[in-house]
Amino acid sequence: MKVLITGATGYVGGRLLERLLDRSVDVRVLVRDADRARARSWSDKVEVVEADLLDQSSLRRALEGVDVAYYLVHSMCTGDDFAEIDRRAARNFVAEGQHLQQVIYLGGIAPKGDHRSRSKHLSSRNEVGEILREGLPTTEFRAGPIIGGGSASFEMVRYLTERLPAMVAPKWILNDVQPIAVRDALSYLVAALGRRDSLGVIDIGTEPLTFKEMMERYAEVRGLPRVIVPVPVLAPKLAALWVGLVTPISNCLAVPLVEGVVEPVLGDTRRAEDLFPEIQPISYRDAVARALARTEAGEVVTRWSVAAGAPDPDVELVDREGVVREVRTRVVDVPQEAVFQAFSSLGGERGWRVWDWAWGLRGALDQLFGGPGLRRGRRDPEVLYPGEALDFWRVEEYRPHSLLRLRAEMKVPGRAWLQFEALEEESGTRLVQTAFFAPTGFLGWLYWYGIYPFHARIFSDLVDAIAADAEKLASDPEGGRRDEGSLPADDALTASPTVA
Repeated sequence: MKVLITGATGYVGGRLLERLLDRSVDVRVLVRDADRARARSWSDKVEVVEADLLDQSSLRRALEGVDVAYYLVHSMCTGDDFAEIDRRAARNFVAEGQHLQQVIYLGGIAPKGDHRSRSKHLSSRNEVGEILREGLPTTEFRAGPIIGGGSASFEMVRYLTERLPAMVAPKWILNDVQPIAVRDALSYLVAALGRRDSLGVIDIGTEPLTFKEMMERYAEVRGLPRVIVPVPVLAPKLAALWVGLVTPISNCLAVPLVEGVVEPVLGDTRRAEDLFPEIQPISYRDAVARALARTEAGEVVTRWSVAAGAPDPDVELVDREGVVREVRTRVVDVPQEAVFQAFSSLGGERGWRVWDWAWGLRGALDQLFGGPGLRRGRRDPEVLYPGEALDFWRVEEYRPHSLLRLRAEMKVPGRAWLQFEALEEESGTRLVQTAFFAPTGFLGWLYWYGIYPFHARIFSDLVDAIAADAEKLASDPEGGRRDEGSLPADDALTASPTVA
């Protein structure tokens, strides 16, 4: 049986793919950008086909020889006409997939009554399901908020609860919704594979909760005292803009997420219980605990933002799963070794290359509050070892000639790292500088965003200085640093980066 997955680089699709591969299923993935798909860890285990659901000729090739297809795509962040785009894509899929034995689709639980009057997102999801069911043997699972590390619904609850000790919220947070753990949603998707009978619409989920209860139970799991006061204000779109401001979730996702809870959204899960008695959905509280554990262990394999954004941005600020990542890249026309030497020579007597007075002030303040400051310096001007101290950092990973990661030991309301990478490319070497910050509570977020304007300038100047230093090293390895008035040539081979 050949199985096609659309949306394999998305949040649910990426996890479903791993489950199917664990079961030795013959998988083909349909993607719009094959190069991005081939960069995934699973690329050598599947057949990758580049196609577009809006292009019937490419879709025809992608569906050739396929027995079962998972339909896991949507177009919410493509503009106001996303519903029309989804409609066209579904109709094309039906037209080219007449030979399919089974289609499995994941949609959303529809509010009772006229669901089209409130949520354009849910309305479009349900319309796509109708198109697929009318034209192909389709099993349509309908789910409420999916709870798992990196899911949009979980991240919205997580950030709102973590960042706001007290909040005034619209009264519709008292409406019931029906969440489901991502592991259980995946179990249903896998269990339906190969069922020749068309199962129609199946609502899935765990016990109903209000959105207020979802935040309160998250706070209980985290041990956070929180006060939530519902008031009869805040229109859905205004509330969505507020969510987009407080959380890293973009407005194009925040709006449908909010619209999905402005009225009760409850399903009838009796069919799911009858058809799949072996699946017993875990509670919302357990789903939250699992999601937090996976996130803290670094085991989140897919994220809601996985398909968003342009490739290789020069600057990218990413705020998700409790960790802020500020990434800056430069392509330098020099060998990899020169770039590595440039960023591994920072710190100690040579200093931090730019804004030395600011680094000195930060070190003095750190000492004032009981931290190590800059007084520890570095052990050796040329070589670092994992675990040794460097100024107010600790070397966490050191891989000549490619990577250096430092963990902050200065006093900050959270945990911080700075990582440098030298990646070989055909046009030279890509320098990637990433600052990580995992804040502790509200003060942590206030600290990061309060000083970010200064960090942004310092980080930008730092990555430019490293790139320039690498070019000088490549052209004159012996004297490239002496004209800077810093250390002798041999000291240019040091190993240590900075953290933010």
